[in-house]
Amino acid sequence: MPEAIKECPKCESQYAYLIHTTVYSCPECGNEWDSAETTEDKEQPEKLVVKDMNGNILQDGDTVLFMKDMPVKGYPKPLKAGTKVKNIHLINGDHNIDCKIPGFGAMELKSELVKKVDL
Repeated sequence: MPEAIKECPKCESQYAYLIHTTVYSCPECGNEWDSAETTEDKEQPEKLVVKDMNGNILQDGDTVLFMKDMPVKGYPKPLKAGTKVKNIHLINGDHNIDCKIPGFGAMELKSELVKKVDL
């Protein structure tokens, strides 16, 4: 009995198909993988490591400070250095901190521009 259709581990497409006994192929991104390898990879997901400007490791829920004034496109004044941002959320990408800034709203930040606050 053939295995159930697998999602592509690279682009998460649901259109992957079996090309050999355990080898799947994705028509959207061209990725090919062995189904035995992907089950091992999913058991131990890669942990996201984000560091602030001083090299301290950040975690979800941390509090950080801006270390310099940051101009924001479409906003009349820059966000001031020393602004405290609580309860950050780490994400993948160039701007790897997702947060809500008091008096401004939701924003994504680069971790190199902030410093972790020890409470």
